[in-house]
Amino acid sequence: MPKPLLTILLLILSNIFMTFAWYGHLKFKEIQPLKSFGLWAIILISWGLALFEYIFQVPANKVGYEGNGGPFNLWQLKVIQEFIHLTVFTLFAIFIFKTETLRINHIIGFLLLILAVYFLFKK
Repeated sequence: MPKPLLTILLLILSNIFMTFAWYGHLKFKEIQPLKSFGLWAIILISWGLALFEYIFQVPANKVGYEGNGGPFNLWQLKVIQEFIHLTVFTLFAIFIFKTETLRINHIIGFLLLILAVYFLFKK
């Protein structure tokens, strides 16, 4: 698999786990066995999910970083990760939470982020 594609795929997987680790517990109140969990149990579950975030994030950065023979510099890796994170988070908010709406200011923010990607990749 080409390094740019592998890097992006690993970042997508990492951000899926990160989003569930950071925000998934907010849905526990709707799941019978989980609704009575205390804060420490939720923290441990989130740490468990975050482990998988790192299992994908670290290799993504290692493969993707130009200092290791990858196609991206440090700035590019970070902005790609942020773009992926916001995309995954948006899908999570809309399809998992179903109480959040996508508004014009969110779309404008995404367009500005796309501009950031453009400028960081411009030579």
